Amino acid sequence: MTERDQLERVEVSVRGRVQGVGYRYYVLGLAAELGLPGWVANEPDGTVRCVAEGLRPPLERFAEAVAGGPPGARVTEVRVSWSAAEGSFSRFEVRSGWHRGD
Repeated sequence: MTERDQLERVEVSVRGRVQGVGYRYYVLGLAAELGLPGWVANEPDGTVRCVAEGLRPPLERFAEAVAGGPPGARVTEVRVSWSAAEGSFSRFEVRSGWHRGD
């Protein structure tokens, strides 16, 4: 088994007071700290959606920290889903609320 086979993907959607409080830039800094590629975006329904790929341990730390959020945020609901990594990211980025996903 290669390291590539061990890569996973986590998708986290958070609801609450998560837009207009620096949430996306908090997630951007967190992903940089953990060395994870992916993206974060405000969604039209008021949620923030985050997608990251990497090894399971840093992804678990990422998902846990995203669920807490930055000061000023108030997270009321968190949805986390796991899947195999697709390998389509070279860096982590903040996307517009009108993105089309991957």
